[in-house]
Amino acid sequence: MISRIDLRGNPADPRDTLPRAELDVAAAVETVRPICEDVRHRGTQALIELGERFDGVRLSRIRVPRTAVEEALTGLAPTVRAALEESIRRARLVHRDQRRTDSTTRVVPGGTVTERWVPVDRVGLYVPGGRAVYPSSVVMNVVPAQEAGVPSLAVASPPQAEFGGLPHPTILAACALLGVDEVYAVGGAQAVAMFAYGTDECARADLVTGPGNVWVAAAKRLLKGVIGIDSEAGPTEIAVLADDTADPGHVAADLISQAEHDVIAASVLVTPSTKLAAQVEAELTVRVPATKHAERVAEALGGRQSGIVLVDDIDHGLAVVNAYAAEHLEVITADARVVAARVRNAGAIFVGAFSPVSLGDYCAGSNHVLPTGGCACHSSGLSVQSFLRGIHVVDYDRAALAEVAHHVVALAEAEDLPAHGEAVTARIPLEEQA
Repeated sequence: MISRIDLRGNPADPRDTLPRAELDVAAAVETVRPICEDVRHRGTQALIELGERFDGVRLSRIRVPRTAVEEALTGLAPTVRAALEESIRRARLVHRDQRRTDSTTRVVPGGTVTERWVPVDRVGLYVPGGRAVYPSSVVMNVVPAQEAGVPSLAVASPPQAEFGGLPHPTILAACALLGVDEVYAVGGAQAVAMFAYGTDECARADLVTGPGNVWVAAAKRLLKGVIGIDSEAGPTEIAVLADDTADPGHVAADLISQAEHDVIAASVLVTPSTKLAAQVEAELTVRVPATKHAERVAEALGGRQSGIVLVDDIDHGLAVVNAYAAEHLEVITADARVVAARVRNAGAIFVGAFSPVSLGDYCAGSNHVLPTGGCACHSSGLSVQSFLRGIHVVDYDRAALAEVAHHVVALAEAEDLPAHGEAVTARIPLEEQA
């Protein structure tokens, strides 16, 4: 059901041998290019026709009526409402503490540089709606944007034929709980294009965030620069670094939990214990057929993107997981906190036996919109910082400029940009420079 990769005795860089999902975003870009151009030139009419083509729904308008958002909340099951409210509460606690404060540095008397943190003016938040419904992604996108102080935000999620062309009612209910009433029934690459170019119904945005399939990732790559993006999020992935202190049932359950997202989801166990590897394999043979999405899970676990990786010891395992740079990394070892503190590359780290990834997906307070495909070695997950821009404010008086004017002139001449120096000497003549 799941393959083994034996890296014991192999100190070489493991990145080329580790399991990884195939995701040809470059090829997908050429597929989504005409879709995005169509939205750019024809706006809402193009979105209506694309919704019919891809989602099997013919809409008269793409914006969801406010009454539909409110009605979705009214019809939400009390248990789900309570869970979403707790998820929102915990996410606010964590993300509120991420807000940066402005800082002013007095470089010299009369000369300061202030870094101001300013939210983007408008964001488009994408919530997937393919094989599963993701109200949790509404929470993970909206809360940090709100805590950053973004004044205008809109949510897009694919129209669902079974709900009359509206996004899934649980997604709408989550929007209502968060006070978001600007929601669009648009999915895929066309949603990214809508936010990038704007239409008569939807004003253009400065930034688009949120997970999605390869078409969403391709549209983000294509339109980056027209609009800011958080990341090109690909298939979800979990890596578990575990030794023989780990419960094999826990590990197997966690591998399955991510595999149920998609047939190309990645589930990877890294361990020095052949005993644990065998026990997890045995657990999978029992648990996979019993889970609801058994066929999908089996395909994901059997794919080239999943596997059990045998390593020499925990130090070797750390080198492997740092090279893999997982979206989600669980550390279930003796001294798990100490081991986890040595991890450098991961979207999020889950420490010990009682911090499963699914906790982070919903109610830990952390964010689950995270870098995938090894991007965690250079990128971060969604946070309040994703919606803020740092602006340097330079404030020098005449004396402070005079003190440094000769250095500015010298560097301008060194770069053969004399007009740069002249912009200073126009204010501070050479005879007055220090």
